[in-house]
Parts: sequence; structure tokens; C-alpha cells
Amino acid sequence: MMDIIFHHYQNSPFSEKARLIFGFKKLAWKSVVIPPIMPKPDVVALTGGYRRTPIMQIGADIYCDTALIGDVLERIVPNPSLYPRSCAGASRILAQWADSTFFWAAIGHCFQPAGVQNLFSGMPPEQVQGFTADRAKFRGNVPRLSPAEASGQLSEMLTRLEDMLADGRPYLLGEQASVADFSVYHPVWFVRDAAKVGAILERAPKLSAWTERMAAFGHGQAQDLSSTEALAVAREGKTEDLSGRAFIDFHGIPLGTRVAIAPIDYGIDPVEGELVLADANEYAVRRHDERAGTVVVHFPRLGFQLKKLDQ
Repeated sequence: MMDIIFHHYQNSPFSEKARLIFGFKKLAWKSVVIPPIMPKPDVVALTGGYRRTPIMQIGADIYCDTALIGDVLERIVPNPSLYPRSCAGASRILAQWADSTFFWAAIGHCFQPAGVQNLFSGMPPEQVQGFTADRAKFRGNVPRLSPAEASGQLSEMLTRLEDMLADGRPYLLGEQASVADFSVYHPVWFVRDAAKVGAILERAPKLSAWTERMAAFGHGQAQDLSSTEALAVAREGKTEDLSGRAFIDFHGIPLGTRVAIAPIDYGIDPVEGELVLADANEYAVRRHDERAGTVVVHFPRLGFQLKKLDQ
């Protein structure tokens, strides 16, 4: 198997989700640290414009969004599974809620004065202003919650998650960890370990104990890699064989068509390329970049939209 190359930065919540999945599956991976805000020239060379963090690279394949990254890692290492048979559907639905509604409540809670101070500690004022301006554009169509509103909603969500552990189960949906646990974990991690405003977690002792169990999975075995080296891997690497994948068409857009794919909620920069995959759960486009070479960029269907470009 070609190396797993992971493009991330330390305080990225969704990066922590994927890093913990690496630990869960006991994977070795190459770590490329990227800027938290634009410009990200080496990332854009690989993705064609997609700017969310993280992305995962295997050879000349670029995988966007942690929901899809989880599916790809499951194909590589099926056991232990992120989708146990007893709760496969429920785990995906709970994960989708956690990656959206729960995540944004946690982010709003963290942007109280103490959280802001902790997140930006030691950062020059001009960098703070740059981060704020970047994120204002990045939020796209996501409604804004005041810290007070977010904290109230987060508190109730934590109570409901606490109730899920009331019968003594070790994980949210039973005896085995699932993708739902990793999706719930990363907003909790951001509250507790990045923004350090975790006093709100004290009302959920079972969830706090669950957090420690999750953290114990660790991050697998990471080895540093430069973004320049990652671009060289893409230029020289192969792409996944997609010939056996089903074509599922809801748009009347055949494979080989020039399309644009973009998130529907935030970070909505489109990626243009030749459509080479549209199955039940995934899109992919082939594109060329002078620095990265010919790459295939993959996206999940859920949360993304596909549009035909004028020829």
C-alpha cells in the first residue's frame, strides 16, 4: 500500500477526528502541517481550490472531508470497523449530526472571551485579524450563534449524550467504538483541549470518562513530511483504479464531463475537473496542476453538490 499522507494542523478539530481514527486502526501515516488560513498554495495545488482541513493523500488521489476519509481508511483496514454491524446506519447518522449541529455549537461556545484568549495566545494581533477575516468568508451559509446561545445549546446536547451512556456502555452506541464516537469526540476535544473552556463538561461525568477512553486510542505512528515532498509524491504517484465502481446518476451528467464540485454549507470554493466517479457515496474529478501533476480529487456525496460546467 502507498503511504497515507495527511495534511492538517494541530488545532484543527476535524484533523483530530482523523488522527484518532489512525490510532484506532493502528495506522502509520505521513504528517504534512499546513497553514490554518489562506493562502495555502500547496494544498490548492493538490485540491484545485478545496480549502477545508484536513485532506488525505494516497499517491495522486486526494480525499476531502473526514466522512469520506473514514470510508477510505475502512477499505484499507476493515478491522476494527468504524461501522459495526449492530449500529452501522445509526453510527453514520449520529456522526453527521455531530459533524454539523454539535460541532457548530461547540465552536460558538469556544468563542467566549476565555476561549478566544486561549486559542490565540501568543499570536500577533495582525495574525488574529487575518484569522478572523479568513473565517468570516469560510463560514459560508452556516448560521452564527452567539457564545451564550451556543453554550446553552451545547449544554443540552451534552446532557443527551450523557444519557446515551447511562446504561454503562463504554461507547455511544454500544460495546464497540464507531464513527459516531469519533465525530462526537472532536468537538469535545476542541472545547476541552484547544480552547480550554471545558468546565461545561463537568455536568457530564460519564461523557468525560468516555472522552478519556477515546483519547487513549492515540494517533497511530506519524512521520513528518514536507508539503514539497507531498507534491512530488502526487506528481509521481498512481491513482486508484475506479473501473469497477458503479455509476449512479441523478444529474444526467455522464462520466468524462467537465464539472464543479463544492460543499453546500461552508468553505464553498468549487473544484473543477473531469468527472471520473459518481457512485452512491462518492464523487471524484480528474484535474491537472503544473506543480502536483494529474490528480484525482474525491468528495463524499452528502454535503456536496455537483454542477456541469459550460463546455
